[in-house]
Parts: sequence; C-alpha cells; structure tokens
Amino acid sequence: MKLYYSPGACSLASHVALFASGVKFEVEQVDTKAKKTKSGKDYTKINAKGYVPCLETNEGQILTEGAAILQYIADQAPEKKLLPKNGTWERYKAQEWLNFIATEIHKSYSPLWSKDLPEATKKAAHERLTNRLEWVNGQIKPGQFLMGSQFSVCDAYMWTVLNWSRAVKFDLTKWPNLMGYVEKVSTTPAVQSALKAEGLTK
Repeated sequence: MKLYYSPGACSLASHVALFASGVKFEVEQVDTKAKKTKSGKDYTKINAKGYVPCLETNEGQILTEGAAILQYIADQAPEKKLLPKNGTWERYKAQEWLNFIATEIHKSYSPLWSKDLPEATKKAAHERLTNRLEWVNGQIKPGQFLMGSQFSVCDAYMWTVLNWSRAVKFDLTKWPNLMGYVEKVSTTPAVQSALKAEGLTK
C-alpha cells in the first residue's frame, strides 16, 4: 500500500492507522498547493480531488476520503482490532464516530485555519466546535479511548484533528477528559512513529 500525505494534515490519521496495523506500506509526501508529489508527479492524476489522504492499494486501486481509508486499513489487519467486526453493533458505533469526526469536528476546525475569513464566520465556527467538543468531553471516560479500552482508527482520526488546536489557538484546557484523552493517544507507539515519520517530532 502507498499513502499520499501532507505532514500534520488529516492524512496523519491514516499514517497512524498504518503503523498501528503493522501492514507493509510506503508513503509519498504531497504539496497540496502545487498539486505535486515529492517525486515530481502531478498529484491530480493520482487523486483528481487534489487533497490528502489518498491510498493506493496493493492491487493499484485508489481510495480517497479519510474515514473510508481508515476502515480499509483496519480491515487489512483484523487481528489488531482497530475496528470491531463488520456487522456488529460496535462496528456501527465506530462508523458513527468516524462520521461525526469527519463532519462535525474536522470541518469545524477548517475555517479556523483561514486568515481571510470574516471574524463573524470564524466566531461561528469557534462556537460550533466548542459545542461539539463539549459533547465529546462528556462521552470520554478517564483513561479510555473512544471505543473503550481498545485503541481504534477512530482515535487516530480524533487525535489528529484535536492536535490542530494549538496551531489555530483553540483552547482545550477547559475539558479535562479531552486533555487526558489527547495525552493518552499521543503516547501510543503508532502515533509516535507517525509523528517521527512526518518530521513532526524528534
């Protein structure tokens, strides 16, 4: 498998998941502004959407959209239990988390990166994110992952987007459960390996 990524972007979740899965994989960095891969290829010919992540399977198929890629990776290494078994209630709850993170958390952070948006728009995004994270804080049990005691690809995704908070100056300290959760996920071997691989830590 080959993951196309940009350091620190949402593709970091897929990078974490790949390390957690233990499957063999390659990576190639993408300049999402220039739409070029590090080797000089036109990225839009690989992924016409032009953004990351993008996963090329061993069969040469292309898969885009983080939530879909995370589920695919998890299914390549079922013994790692990165997602519950297909068809179970727990699997649907994990899919619920992935969808919520993608549509309600990830997309709420997006406006906070822009320097050109009107302050009213940023304020609305800030309030929306605050409401969503207030709910998440209430769902997380101290010392646990999103799905309980088992690390899952849901955690890879949630941690990745929460990790943007410092960069966009969004304060998480009012939520102790959330802060403890971020710290817990940060120490997992897969996260540490992905951070090092993307040059985000020493």
